[in-house]
Amino acid sequence: MDNSFDTGCQRSVSTDHDHEKASFESKDVSLRQWLDDTSRVVDPLECLHIFMQIVKIVNLAHSQGFVVHNNRPSCFVMSLFNHVSFIESASCSDSGGSDSYYHDVTSSDVSHKVSEINRPESSVEQTEHMFPMKKILQMETNWYTSPEEAAGGPTSCDSDVYRLGVLLFELYYPCSSPEEKNTAMSMLKHRVFPPQLHFKWPKEAFFSMRLLHPEPTSRPKIHEVLQSEFLDELRGKLEEREAAINLEEKIAEQEMLLEFLLTLQQRKQKTADYLQKDLSFLSSDLQQVTQLLASVKRKGDSNSMNISKNDNFAIMGSRKRIKRTPKGYEESSRVMKNFKKLESAYFLARNRAANSGWMNPFMDGLSKYMSLSKLKVKADLKQGDLLNSSNLVCSLSFDRDGEFFATAGVNKKIKVFEYDSILNENQDIHFPLVDIPTRSKISSICWNRYIKSQCASSNFEGVVQVWDVTQSQVSVEMREHERRAWSVDFSADPKLLASGSDDGSVKLWNINQGPSIGTIRTKANVCCVQFPCDSSNFLAFGSADHRIYYHDLRNLSTPLCTLVGHKRTVSYIKFIDSKTLVSSSTDNTLKLWDISDTTSQVLDCPIQSFSGHTNVKNFVGLSVSDGYIATGSETNEVFIYHKAFPMPALSYKFNTTDPFTGNEVEDSEQFISSVCWRAQSSALVAANSSGNIKVLEMV
Repeated sequence: MDNSFDTGCQRSVSTDHDHEKASFESKDVSLRQWLDDTSRVVDPLECLHIFMQIVKIVNLAHSQGFVVHNNRPSCFVMSLFNHVSFIESASCSDSGGSDSYYHDVTSSDVSHKVSEINRPESSVEQTEHMFPMKKILQMETNWYTSPEEAAGGPTSCDSDVYRLGVLLFELYYPCSSPEEKNTAMSMLKHRVFPPQLHFKWPKEAFFSMRLLHPEPTSRPKIHEVLQSEFLDELRGKLEEREAAINLEEKIAEQEMLLEFLLTLQQRKQKTADYLQKDLSFLSSDLQQVTQLLASVKRKGDSNSMNISKNDNFAIMGSRKRIKRTPKGYEESSRVMKNFKKLESAYFLARNRAANSGWMNPFMDGLSKYMSLSKLKVKADLKQGDLLNSSNLVCSLSFDRDGEFFATAGVNKKIKVFEYDSILNENQDIHFPLVDIPTRSKISSICWNRYIKSQCASSNFEGVVQVWDVTQSQVSVEMREHERRAWSVDFSADPKLLASGSDDGSVKLWNINQGPSIGTIRTKANVCCVQFPCDSSNFLAFGSADHRIYYHDLRNLSTPLCTLVGHKRTVSYIKFIDSKTLVSSSTDNTLKLWDISDTTSQVLDCPIQSFSGHTNVKNFVGLSVSDGYIATGSETNEVFIYHKAFPMPALSYKFNTTDPFTGNEVEDSEQFISSVCWRAQSSALVAANSSGNIKVLEMV
C-alpha cells in the first residue's frame, strides 16, 4: 500500500518465495558432518554403499595414474540419497599452514556444498561440547596421514588405500563425543580397535586392519579392494540398494516437479482471479463512463436545439472533429510512458472509493495531469547580492492575497518583493520593497493568514520573531528554544503560532503574550510544523525519527496518531485539506496521508508515495495548491506532482548563472532549496542554493 495499489499481476507475487524455494531444494551435507553426527546409527548397507562409491572414485584416479591424496571425509559431500561426490580443491590441500587450510575450506568455490561443515545443525547443548571446526579439520589431517607420510616419505597410491582403512573404521564406529572420537582415532594409529567393533562388525574390522597395514607394500592394491571377497559377498545387495535409491531419487524428482507445477498453477490461478476481478471492474467502469458520455452529449444536443438557427450554425462550425495534433501525440506518448503507474493509480482510486465515488477524483487528476505540458519561466529575479557566496534561500512565502512574497535564508535578510512588479519590470536587478537585516540566519518564514503586514520567522539560534513588515521591525520575539528552530507556522487563529526546533520541542505561542502557551516534547529534532488551513486546534509536525505526529492541541500529552512510513528525516509537511497532508523526507519520497480516521494511533499506510526527484541530504522545499504538489530536488530541478499519481507531471531544471558572463552553466553542487505556490494560480516561486529565484507557471 506504500507506493501504489497493486494490479493483478503485482498482487499475485505476494506469496512466500522463501518457503516455496525451500520446499524445492535438497541439501548436500559433508561426509565429515555426517560421520560426526552423534545420533547416527550404523546401517551396514548404507555404510558399505558410501565406502564402495569412494573406492570407485579412488580406483578411477589410480587407473589414470593419479594419486588422490585427499580422500578424507571433509573432501566429500553426500546428497539426500547418499550419493557421494568428491569436491577436492584448494580446500583439501595439505600445502600451507593450518590457517590457510581452514580459510580455503570455508570459502572455496564449493562453499555452498561444504557450508554444513561451518554451520552444523546440532543443538546448543551439543555445540557447547564440540571442538571448533578448525581443530576438527586439523585432527582429520592427522588421522588420515599414512605412516610413510608421517615419516616424511612421499605420498603414493598405497597411502590412498591406508586412508580408505581409516574411513571404513569411521563408518562403522560412530562416537558419542569428540573426545571419544579423538581417543579412538589415536589408538587407530597403532591398529588397536575398540573391542565392541570386533564383536559387532568382525569382517569390517578385519578388512580395515588389512588396509591400515604399516607397510605400504603389504596393503592390497585399489583394484584388489574393489574385487575383494569383503565387497563381493554383498555386491548383489549393494546393487539392489543402489537400484532402490535410484528409484527413490526418481520418485523424489517427480514429486519435486509435481510440487513446482502445483505451486505454479496456484499462483497463476490467483493471478487469473485478480485479473478477472480487474476485468470486471473495467467492464463496469467502461459501461458507466460510456453512459455518462452519452448522457452529456444528449444534454448538449438538447441545449443546442434551444439556440437560434444562426447561433446553431456558429456552434456547429466551432464544434469540429478533434484532430491528432502534435500535442495530442505528445499526450498519448506521455500516457503510454507512464501507463503502469496510471494503472496502479486507477486501481488505487477504484479500491479506496465505493461504487462510482472513485471516478470524479481520478478523472479530475487525469485531466490536470494531462492538461499540462511544461513549467514556463515568467520571471527571473536578479538580485544585487547574487555574488554573495552565502545566498542560499531557505524559505519563501506569499502573503494572504498573493500580492507580495518574502524570501529569507543564510544571508541574514528578509526581503519582500511585489509579485506583479517582478513580472512586469524588465530590469537587470530587482530591488525588494522591504529589506530587513536580521542577527541570524533564517530557516523559515511564514505570513499571517489574516494580518497582511505581519510575518513570522525562525532562525538558526532558536529565536522566533514576529515582524511588522511595513515598519521593518520586530513586533514580538520569543527565545525559549535551546537550539536551532527549523520551522514556524501561523494557524487559522491569527494570534496562534507554532515553532519546531532541534531541541526536540514544539512551542505554541500567543503573539500577544510573552512566554509560550504550550510545549510538546519529543525525543528527536523537530524539522517542520504545520497547522491545517482551517483550524487552530490541530497541528502536525515532522521529526528526525522518520515520523509525523498529529496532535489535538487541547491534549498535548499524546498525539492523535503517528504516521509511520518514511525511512529518513521528515523535512516538510503541508496540508492539502483539513484531513489530507503530504510529507517530504530525505528518503527521496513524498507521501500522501489520510488522517480523517484517527481511531488508529499508528498510521502506516500512506495513500500515495511520490518519487522521481532526488532528496537525500538537503531541505529542498515543499508547497501544495489545488491538488498539485511542488518540491525541489538535489539535481537543481523543480518537480510538480498531482496528488492522484505517484510520478512527476512536470519538472524544470535551474542552471547556474555565471556572474561574469551572465550565461547559464551546469553546477552539480546546486540544489533547489525552497518552493512556494501563489494562491489561486498556476504560478509558483522557486529558489535554489545559490540564491537564484524564478517565477514559474504551469502551462
